Amino acid sequence: MGDPKDRDAFVEWYPGGYGVGFKIKRLILDIQTKFQHLELYETVGFGKLLVLDGTVQLVEKGEESYHEPLVHPAMLAHPDPKRVLIIGGGDGGALREVLRYPVERVVMVEIDGDVIDVCRRHLGIDRGAFDDPRAEVIVGDGVEYLRNTEERFDVIIVDSTDPVGPAKMLFSEGFFRDAFEKLSENGVYVTQAGSVYLFTDELVDAYRNMLGVFDDVAYFSFPVIGYASPWAFLAGTKGEVDFRSIDLSRAEALSADLRYYDPRAHETLFWMPAYIRRELERIKREETRD
Repeated sequence: MGDPKDRDAFVEWYPGGYGVGFKIKRLILDIQTKFQHLELYETVGFGKLLVLDGTVQLVEKGEESYHEPLVHPAMLAHPDPKRVLIIGGGDGGALREVLRYPVERVVMVEIDGDVIDVCRRHLGIDRGAFDDPRAEVIVGDGVEYLRNTEERFDVIIVDSTDPVGPAKMLFSEGFFRDAFEKLSENGVYVTQAGSVYLFTDELVDAYRNMLGVFDDVAYFSFPVIGYASPWAFLAGTKGEVDFRSIDLSRAEALSADLRYYDPRAHETLFWMPAYIRRELERIKREETRD
């Protein structure tokens, strides 16, 4: 949670008293939406800072360090992604990155319409993505949408808040089963999975749940500006998709515009601290025996 007492700085406190903070110039907006407490600050060195329920969502200068690894490895691992579903992502960053590709249709389902409105009015990191004719933006419950839709998607991206509290259901085996069912014959599912060091238990639980559903599961991490990095991600595949192998020929067209994720160094994503890697490998061996 953020520290409300010091308005010269915003600090998000993680478990154990670990904090990530920004010096701020001013508070731009402080509102209670139907779903959450939304704050928007102007920082000293990182542009605007978006905070939901006391947790940092993004800073303008560096948000690509989250959105690029969330989106591009999955899009490049799939041989020909045409239909993409994004759950969450109200700031428009993930949508922007997906629309770099020649996709036919992108559905984005964000539960809080106020987040979309504030980000369009004050941030603009979508860079026109919300107005792209290939994009359908739905204000609604992504869990219900995924459960009820008849569509099938090549790539499903979950851009949620941290895997604790209300968002924990997005990391349940039941939710993963719904996602697997709604993937195309060959598909990729990707989600953020919290701080590697500080949300280790949540990462391990989500990995275990995904192993029981997807044909293969990959874990990876990336240093994200504004988060307690390294930040974890999980990718589940269906059919003949190898998440550890990407199409470098398609990546070449994007490489010049990517600031953080480097497709030529894709294999470096899969680093994990030794003690966490050993635990994840142990869980996979147990699932394989079962």
